[in-house]
Amino acid sequence: MVKIIGAIAAVLILAVLVIRVNHKPDIVITEKYQPLSMAIPAFGADSVIPQRYSGNGEDVSPEIQLSKLDRKVVSLAVIMDDIDHPLVGVYNHWIIWNLPPQQIIPEAIPQGETVSELSEAIQGVGYGKHRYRGPKPPFGSHRYKYHVFALNKKLELEPSAKKEELLAAMEGHIIQYGSAIGSYPGK
Repeated sequence: MVKIIGAIAAVLILAVLVIRVNHKPDIVITEKYQPLSMAIPAFGADSVIPQRYSGNGEDVSPEIQLSKLDRKVVSLAVIMDDIDHPLVGVYNHWIIWNLPPQQIIPEAIPQGETVSELSEAIQGVGYGKHRYRGPKPPFGSHRYKYHVFALNKKLELEPSAKKEELLAAMEGHIIQYGSAIGSYPGK
């Protein structure tokens, strides 16, 4: 019995170490970009995300309003992350790029790799899907960060791209950046 308990403890310690090694940080913006003013009307800065935009509700993306968009912007990209994931630190829920430069990114962007309604914008793989996946923490309240990048070009990425590939492709092409955080209660 002691050997079994010792083996279980060893496995648990090893699992914790592996998780800590794979712990991902939030997106770090090291360069100074022009600020991009953004708001998510469904919830104010640092407030609770309504159930409609969660995995417990309709699971639709919220409208994002942008202002002071530079005239040189050719496309937009959005990344939405759970920044309080207990196992991996930051867990990606949604990525979309090649959105047309516009003041309003509409609510309820359809699922799928390509979004014809938005000039063939591309949704990469976030949360294992080509679509917005709203908050649905298993326990405790989590914060979700919406990042918007205004770019000087359209990106040439396959729909199979994930967050890391999107970030790499945007490098050197970001004109403006803005973010907003909302929280969502767990069970």
